[in-house]
Amino acid sequence: MAVLQFFSSLSPMHFLLRGCRPRVLDPVEVAGLQFPNRVGLAAGFDKNARYLRAAHALGFGHVEVGTITPRPQAGNPKPRLFRLPGAQALINRMGFNNDGMEMIVKRIKNRPAGLILGCNLGKNKDTPLHEAHIDYLSVMQCFYGDVDYFTVNVSSPNTPQLRQLQESAWLNKILEPLVDYRRQQKNHKPIFLKIAPDLEDDQIREVADVAVAAGIDGIIATNTTINRSALMAREQKRAAQYGEGGLSGAPLTERAHQLTQSLVSALDGRIPVLASGGIVSVEIAEARFKSGASLIQLYTGFVYSGPELIYQIARLSHGNTSA
Repeated sequence: MAVLQFFSSLSPMHFLLRGCRPRVLDPVEVAGLQFPNRVGLAAGFDKNARYLRAAHALGFGHVEVGTITPRPQAGNPKPRLFRLPGAQALINRMGFNNDGMEMIVKRIKNRPAGLILGCNLGKNKDTPLHEAHIDYLSVMQCFYGDVDYFTVNVSSPNTPQLRQLQESAWLNKILEPLVDYRRQQKNHKPIFLKIAPDLEDDQIREVADVAVAAGIDGIIATNTTINRSALMAREQKRAAQYGEGGLSGAPLTERAHQLTQSLVSALDGRIPVLASGGIVSVEIAEARFKSGASLIQLYTGFVYSGPELIYQIARLSHGNTSA
């Protein structure tokens, strides 16, 4: 990615890189934004907004940077990212390592034209839960004039107690200040919520109702899972050696698909669903679209399959769709 970023930062090379891949121009409107295609780079890959031109050259229609916290933080001790090639999976316990909002916002000032940019909001590890809403709002205020949408991350398993913020009372306390701040601005920027795949059905319905009542614009399903039961015995043994962390990739496919279906049903068209998690092939992406997802976000599938997967999924969406 660093090499691609270097070459794509040179204008002639940027256009050459984009010209090497057939262009799929099939824009879709989601939450009031016009996305150039329905395939994006999920949060967690470009945490510090270092690879925006490279991602654009590869064909992503949108990139979600972060997770970003108010203050820089180093994250969890290394090693903290592991491959399970036999399962087409990753385990990570990164812990919101990022350069902090003030440094990252400077990098996005010259983002490539035509790329939809999202900011994934988080809290610092040492911020207590009862003050988490202050961190989320601080990052939103810092980036409001420079990105196209925001995502509230309360679902990472790698920050202690963070997933408790998916409970109704905590969630309302976080979402209300964000929506209130947006109401005071001239430009409406969509706010999405990213949820964990480990929620039960009743929790999914509850989160859906809270999200709609709060006035946010969509839900991303899903983040990584702490459940490793979908791994084969040999891979489970290897995963145990790596220790704690969120599991992504093929073992998450079935659960993420089920959650997407449940969420689409619970929302009943009130706000759109964005699909992420376990999308490692074009067939899986097609199934998510058929289940009602409006956009696709890749991470582990991109790691294992490369840029060709972006193009293959983008070709699935023929004809404009609104959500």
